[in-house]
Amino acid sequence: MRELVYYVAVSLDGYIAGPDGQFDAFLIEGDHMDGINDRFADTIPTDYAVALGIDQSAGIFDTVLMGAGTYAAGLPEVTSPYRHLDQYVFTHRRRDPVDGVTFTDRDPLDVVRDLKKVEGKDIWLCGGGDLATQLADEIDRFVLKRQPVLFGSGIPLMARGRYAPRRFRRVSGQDFETGVSIVEYAAT
Repeated sequence: MRELVYYVAVSLDGYIAGPDGQFDAFLIEGDHMDGINDRFADTIPTDYAVALGIDQSAGIFDTVLMGAGTYAAGLPEVTSPYRHLDQYVFTHRRRDPVDGVTFTDRDPLDVVRDLKKVEGKDIWLCGGGDLATQLADEIDRFVLKRQPVLFGSGIPLMARGRYAPRRFRRVSGQDFETGVSIVEYAAT
């Protein structure tokens, strides 16, 4: 069965973006990038992967979910950031159609439950914190790229919300010279 995987960079103080939505303090160069490029090549925006010569065909995901704020980070230049994946953007605002992107105001839980019923690869929850909170009961795995930076405030990994306490077990972890740690947790 397909899993919903929350794969995201996070600061030491638990934020996936800074106070103004910025994420440029996260390290995008260094020894940790080889591990990311090998195992999670499909999480690299399509145009970047092509420019870097990274093969995305053997990825673990075939679908990506984004909140409107996460999607907006690339606008107006990039309107279909992950063309190699089925892209879903959750928004209540009307948007002009974009090839490869499904804009929806459906309940995210209903969408994920429907996607999990269909054969395919895993589903990547790209962000943000509000969307992750809405989907907390459906998240099967967390893959956290813990970054050696503090934001102080911003967009938290999980927004305040109502979800039942759940336990996850650590299934892997890798530390890099850059100070980045990639840690994976699976629901028990």
